[in-house]
Amino acid sequence: METPVHVTVIMGGNGRWAKQRGEDRVKGHIAGTESVRACCRAAVQAGVKYLSLYAFSQENWNRPQAEVSALMELLGKCLVNEIPMLMENGIRIRLIGDRTKLSQNLLQLMENAEHQTENNQTMTLLIMLSYSDKWDIEQAAEAYARDYAEKGKGGTAPFENYLSTAGIPDPDLLIRTSGEQRLSNYMLWQTAYTEFYFTDILWPDFRESDFSAAVESFKNRDRRYGKVK
Repeated sequence: METPVHVTVIMGGNGRWAKQRGEDRVKGHIAGTESVRACCRAAVQAGVKYLSLYAFSQENWNRPQAEVSALMELLGKCLVNEIPMLMENGIRIRLIGDRTKLSQNLLQLMENAEHQTENNQTMTLLIMLSYSDKWDIEQAAEAYARDYAEKGKGGTAPFENYLSTAGIPDPDLLIRTSGEQRLSNYMLWQTAYTEFYFTDILWPDFRESDFSAAVESFKNRDRRYGKVK
């Protein structure tokens, strides 16, 4: 099988990684930024065209405020500090999710990063921020219903065109770290035929070789999409 076009990652285990070392949970998130860099490099090397990372879910807003604030601050710093890495590797960045709860400062940093990298063509890095698929399906259904009411069925686009991931290929491979084996309200619509790869490795320890192992596992699978070969 060929290299997956779109690989998505649920980055689990930052908190446990920090706890094992007697550190605050935020230390695990900071350590996990090196894993993001490693996966970007490995994905580009493998020829992956889209790499999406589940960075912060809608449900994560219910975490302690101090942790949420630290995560938002870390993301803002990364949106500035990682631009050279993105440019060097030809990576375009896009941020997908519900932006209504994000600060104006973070929104501006997001827009700046998207603008600076918009002409890069080697790979697109999708940061799923304040994202959950139930939210995505709900907002898509509302938009579809509005179009249907105004234009009738003939005037509506295919439903997936109303999702926040419109125009992005569905993931071929989903990687989840830290031993968890669930989707956690992530890309429920888009992963209908995605291959799953679960590993016990905690996210801050996940490196290029681990990403490559997941891609090789994908290449050895037989995808039939309900058909017979």
